[in-house]
Parts: sequence; C-alpha cells; structure tokens
Amino acid sequence: MMLPCPGRRRSAYAVVALLALILIGPTACGNGAPAASGTREIIVSIAGGTVSPAPARIEVSRGQNVRISTTSDVADMVHVHGYDLAVTLRPGVAGTIDFVADRDGLFEVETHGQDLQLFQLVVR
Repeated sequence: MMLPCPGRRRSAYAVVALLALILIGPTACGNGAPAASGTREIIVSIAGGTVSPAPARIEVSRGQNVRISTTSDVADMVHVHGYDLAVTLRPGVAGTIDFVADRDGLFEVETHGQDLQLFQLVVR
C-alpha cells in the first residue's frame, strides 16, 4: 500500500491557493480600486498632517456603491460634501462611510479638525 507524501500534499494545497489568488485577484487596492462586491473602496490614511495617497480626483459611476475608509493618527471628522455624510475618527481606528453615489458632480472629501482635503470625488 502506498501512503501519500505529506510534502506533496502541502505543495498541492499551496498551488491551489496561489491559483485562487491569481484567478480572484485583489479585492481592494488602496486608492479607488474596485472591491470584489462591486463597491468602489477608497482607502486613505492621515499621519502627521499628511494625507496618503496624495489628494487627487477619484471618479465613480453614478449609482455605484462607494466605501471610504479613513485612518488618522489624531481624532478628527471626515465629511463628504454634497452628500452630507460624515464619520468621526478616533486615532488609529478606521472610520468608514458607505453610500450610493447617486448625484452627478464634483464633491470634496475632507477632514474638519485638520482641514485637510482627502480627495475630490467625481460622479458621472
């Protein structure tokens, strides 16, 4: 009777896992990459008064789900102008705003305490 080689089994699992990652792809990649669910995820961090990634325009389609996730090293508030949505930030804890981009236009996303522009959201 032939017993399976444990090393080969682990290698086979590793190959399957790698193929799954390649086929599925990333689910969220930083600044504005689409998430697997079809939600546009925008991830921003603030440290020492510096916004990362640097403020830019991010375009989404009208009717698209949007998730803005922001982490700051100080307490603050993030506000999406035109949608009147906000989230309070605690140091080191991500604050998230989820909404449907149902209004065309250009919308500022900024902090209120530090008065920093995070990005401009373009909805078309």
